[in-house]
This record gives sequence, C-alpha cells and structure tokens, in this order.
Amino acid sequence: MANEQIGMDEEPEIIYIPDDEGNEEEFEVIMKFEVDGSDSKYMMVVPLDSEDEEADEVYAFRYEEDGDDLQLFMIEDDEEWAIVEETFNTLVDELDGGAGND
Repeated sequence: MANEQIGMDEEPEIIYIPDDEGNEEEFEVIMKFEVDGSDSKYMMVVPLDSEDEEADEVYAFRYEEDGDDLQLFMIEDDEEWAIVEETFNTLVDELDGGAGND
C-alpha cells in the first residue's frame, strides 16, 4: 500500500535529462501547463532516484515538442520564473483544495 499513488490512474511520464557530466538522469513529469497569455509550455519534474523522499526538489523547464522530439530550456529570467512559480502554486492549490468542487 505504501507504493500506491492516490489519484494517479495512469503511468507516470518519465524523461531523461543529461547532467553536467553527460550522464542521463531519470525524472518523473508531475505537471505540464501553459501560462495564460503566452505560447510557452512548462513542465515540472522530480528526480526518480532521490535517496531522501523529503528532500525531493521540483525542477521547472520550458519545453517545446516537435513530433517525438522534446527540447527543454532552463528558466533563467526572474520574471518568467515568477510567473511559472505562481502558476504552478495556483494549480497545486486547485488540485489540493478544489477536488470535487465543480
């Protein structure tokens, strides 16, 4: 029962991101979203092989899809980061507290 994920009916989406040394690390995509008023798409990912569950960090990337190709872009602009963070927090709040309120 410990491995059961509540509310997750589908298989998690796994992507591989190379680190600074070129080693590919596995990440689970926990959310994809678009920002209002923008054509940009974003994804939030967490590392799969984290030793400490409590220390899981969430990483955000802007992404573009071209067929089966997925390109990830670091978010380096403070203003863009603030928008992404606010959108992510709003979506998480809706998921946590908004279930069944439709």
